[in-house]
Parts: sequence; C-alpha cells; structure tokens
Amino acid sequence: MTTLASHPPSARDEIRAAILDIAPALVAAAPIGLLYGALATTKGLDLLDVALSSGLIFAGGAQLAAIQIWTVPVPIAALLLSTLLINARYVLMSASLAPKVAHLPLLGRILGFHVLADENWAMSERRAGGGRISAPYFFGMGVVFWVNWMAFSVLGALTGPLIGDPTRFGADFAFTAMFIALTAGFARSRLSILVIVASAAAAALAHLTLGPPWHVLAGAITGIAVAALASPGEVPA
Repeated sequence: MTTLASHPPSARDEIRAAILDIAPALVAAAPIGLLYGALATTKGLDLLDVALSSGLIFAGGAQLAAIQIWTVPVPIAALLLSTLLINARYVLMSASLAPKVAHLPLLGRILGFHVLADENWAMSERRAGGGRISAPYFFGMGVVFWVNWMAFSVLGALTGPLIGDPTRFGADFAFTAMFIALTAGFARSRLSILVIVASAAAAALAHLTLGPPWHVLAGAITGIAVAALASPGEVPA
C-alpha cells in the first residue's frame, strides 16, 4: 500500500495565507492611512510628498507624530527625537524575528524588514509559533501591507481638502484603537498582563507630566524593567 507524500505549500498558497492573515489589519489600517494623508495636506504637503513619505518611511505611528508637530520652519530636533523614540520598538521586533527568518536569503530579509510593521510582525510571530516562516509568506505579507498603507495615504491626501481636518471626527483615535487591539492579543499570562498595565500606567503618567514623545520611552522602559524583574516567577494564567 502506498501513501501520497505530503508536499510543502506552494508560493501561491503561502502568499494567499499571508493575505488572509493580514486582511483584518488591512481594514483597520485604512482609516489611519486616510488620516495621515488628510493631516499631511493641512500642513502643506502635496500628493508626491505624501506618497514618498509613506513609501520610503513606512512608519504609521512616527508619521502621524511627525505630521502633528510639523511646522514651518521644520522643528528638526523634535522630529528626530519623537520618531527615534517611537520607532525604537522596531529594534526589538526585528531582533525577535531575526532567528525565525534566518533561513531566508539576505536580500529577502532586508526587504522584509523594511516593510515590517506592528501588524505583520504580530502575524509572523504567530506563524513562527506553529511552523516555519517562508519567504513568500514573510515578504508577501509585508508588501501587501505596504501597498495598502501607501494607497490609503494617497487617497487621504486626495480627499483631505474636501473633508477638512479629520481629527474633528475623532478619526485620530483609530491608530490608538488598533494598538489596543494588538496589545490585547499578547495578554496571555499574568506576566504579560502585568507588563501591559505597568507600561500603560507609566506612559500615561509621563504624558501628563512630561508630554509627548517621552511617554513612549517611559512606557517601553517600564515594560522591559517589569518583564526582567518579574519573569523568574512567571506563572501561566
């Protein structure tokens, strides 16, 4: 009696799986891209500026922070500091994924990490927990999310002059809401819940006393410190 050998999934299957996994985040990121494009037009950026910034920088939180403090003349020091603090999390995110994609070609890893975002990082970590991350999955997910962000940023720039300042509709809360949803997905143990609560409390306190962007740094440092101190006694919830 013979059995059919199981074949590894094809590149098309992997890309399809990546799109299905990232689909909810594509929908959630759409209003954030629209918000960035619309806000950018109120600060004097044109369509090409918005397209280039979203395509080359590809950092939603940093882009929103930068555009909200954008004035003429440009406050270069404040922009550098805020974007550095906000984007510092990518160092840890990339480090956590690096050993899980070490089998991929160097160029593929470089391109994949360029289009890394909170959403496709979370999906890649989940995929690594149940199997092997393939190049089509890792890169395909990132490219789809990158194209989605670019498209809605440009659409926001096109429609921004028609709707005016989108913050008056409360649209600026969409980014915060998506981060809350992503963070909730990691609350799987007493330690993770403790880290989230401590980070949130420290960030809120810093925001009230020092103001942005220091709350980002305060939350990150507090979370790392609490995790380091509490991890030896970790007990699954």
